[in-house]
Amino acid sequence: MAESVKSDGKGDDRIENLIAARKSLKLSLEKSKSLGLALKKAGPILDEMKQRLPSLEAAVRPIRADKEALAAAGGHINRAIGPAAAVLKVFDAVHGLEKSLLSDPRNDLPGYLSVIKRLEEALRFLGGNCGLAIQWLEDIVEYLEDNVMADERHLSNLKKSLKGLRELQSDGERAHLDGGLLNAALDKLEGEFRRLLTEHSVPLPMSSSSTLAEQAVIAPSQLPVPVIHKLQAILGRLRTNNRLEKCISIYVEVRSSNVRASLRALDLDYLEISIAEFNDVQSIEGYIAQWGKHLEFAVKHLFEAEYKLCNDVFERLGLDVWMGCFSKIAAQAGILAFLQFGKTVTESKKDPIKLLKLLDIFASLNKLRLDFNRLFGGAACIEIQNLTRDLIRRVIDGAAEIFWELLVQVELQRQIPPPPDGNVPILVSIITEYCNKLLGDNYKPILSQVLVIHRSWKHEKFQEKILVGEVLNIIKAIELNLETWKNAYEDTILSNLFSMNNHYHLYKHLKGTKVGDLLGDSWFREHDRCKDQYAEIFLRESWGKLPGHLSREGLILFSGGRATARDLVKKRLKTFNEAFDEMYKKQSSWVVPDRDLREKICQQIVQAVVPIYRSYMQNYGPLVELDGSSNKYAKYSVQALEQMLSSLFLPKPGRYASFKGRQLSDKFNNGVADLRRTTSAVV
Repeated sequence: MAESVKSDGKGDDRIENLIAARKSLKLSLEKSKSLGLALKKAGPILDEMKQRLPSLEAAVRPIRADKEALAAAGGHINRAIGPAAAVLKVFDAVHGLEKSLLSDPRNDLPGYLSVIKRLEEALRFLGGNCGLAIQWLEDIVEYLEDNVMADERHLSNLKKSLKGLRELQSDGERAHLDGGLLNAALDKLEGEFRRLLTEHSVPLPMSSSSTLAEQAVIAPSQLPVPVIHKLQAILGRLRTNNRLEKCISIYVEVRSSNVRASLRALDLDYLEISIAEFNDVQSIEGYIAQWGKHLEFAVKHLFEAEYKLCNDVFERLGLDVWMGCFSKIAAQAGILAFLQFGKTVTESKKDPIKLLKLLDIFASLNKLRLDFNRLFGGAACIEIQNLTRDLIRRVIDGAAEIFWELLVQVELQRQIPPPPDGNVPILVSIITEYCNKLLGDNYKPILSQVLVIHRSWKHEKFQEKILVGEVLNIIKAIELNLETWKNAYEDTILSNLFSMNNHYHLYKHLKGTKVGDLLGDSWFREHDRCKDQYAEIFLRESWGKLPGHLSREGLILFSGGRATARDLVKKRLKTFNEAFDEMYKKQSSWVVPDRDLREKICQQIVQAVVPIYRSYMQNYGPLVELDGSSNKYAKYSVQALEQMLSSLFLPKPGRYASFKGRQLSDKFNNGVADLRRTTSAVV
């Protein structure tokens, strides 16, 4: 029993031990599990610590650096930070100007210009100090790198950034410093410059119905002084920023357009006419007269105003600048077109009327000589100068050549048949009027000056008596032509009429003129005598013979002789009518161009024929009036006869002839000296 109880006590101990062992094992398992979880969580932390070790190492590296190097680093860093901080401060100031510079300059131009000037100063500071700041930063990076005082990656990034800044700084573009703000502001200034010019550039109020003299009273509007001051201020800023050429282009564009608008009312389309668009100078004679007036108006009023305005606006920039600007305005506004038209005239076919037109052109240019020298005398106007000199040379050469060849051309006309109607040849009427003009007060001084200049180019002297002598030689050549033409007629009666017409023409159209004064009174008396002589011969040999057909012989009436008398009257009236009809038919195509001379010669014919015819018909007309065929013999009434005779020699409308001549040499063949006209010299 006792053993049984003892045995039970030992069993209980073993169970407790097992329970305790189980608990201990369970606890150990739980600890192992907790430790495993802790180790699992520690892995990422260790990895993170591993990754941070290099940076921690770099952070503590200065602690391990040389003590002297660490002490010097502070000074290097301070010297680099100072310029960099100043640059950053200016950058902030630049961006602070952006709002003002993007506004409209017209609202406050002085203020706007002041802001631009501040921006320019800021950019100059940046341009001068950015390089210094970059250099200091590069030095500190190099120092840190040499002394192993910073992380290599950080140093590498710094070096790349500094290299980029250095490249931007070295290319010279200020736009990189302000993001293009200055260029945008300058563009706005150019726009304001154009606006001020455009709004205050008003074309001269022209009217095609008004004369140029009236227009000259209205001076071109000058720009107001405040506007000029604004333009000058804008030019100053743009010039500082190398934008002057663009500004000048704007000025030239606006002002030249303004001048063209002023000239447009004058209808200057003729300036564009080409040599192929007209046959001779006569066809554009009216344009040449307008050309001189228009050129004078343009030079004295429009270009003169532009010259002064260019000086006012650009005077601070120097003579070369404003003269260059003015030359461009003049060229684009139309001065070159004026000169080209003059050149076109010089290239046209040569004829007498062209000489007068060339003299007109020379007179216009000579009148404006001082104005041309003053306005276009600068180096900038070299193109205008060259074209003007070329035009003057062409005008002088052409005028002198035509004048000296005129005598030859008159002589060449001698071989051409005379007018079939006995009229005054166009050559004679042209040359007489021509010589009067050449020696008149208007043209003689001009022609003399032209010939003086032309001779001086050949190192020859010119005297007035040479001009006078040449004109008198031309008149003598005309007289020889008339004598030759008079003898060329087969009909002597027509020859007498021709001589009468031409002697009277010379007498009437040269009497009281400069040429006439040189010819003298005896010359005029001779031509007056010749005119009367040929008129007398003409009447005697033609109409003076008609009354002879109305003889009264054998017409004394007596008883039983009435039939015989009637037959004689019929026969004589028939002969008279036939002679009258033949003469009237022939002479009805002849011409006496001068009205006074025509009326006088017709009156003389009437007096020679009509009174005798009237008396004859009064006395013997009744003998045939009762005859059934009376109309055959009493063909004309006295009134009809007188009217027919009074209407003789009337000029024919549409007379048309040409001033031609046989060429003397090859130079005539190319039109250089062929004095041709569209109207007949002789016919």
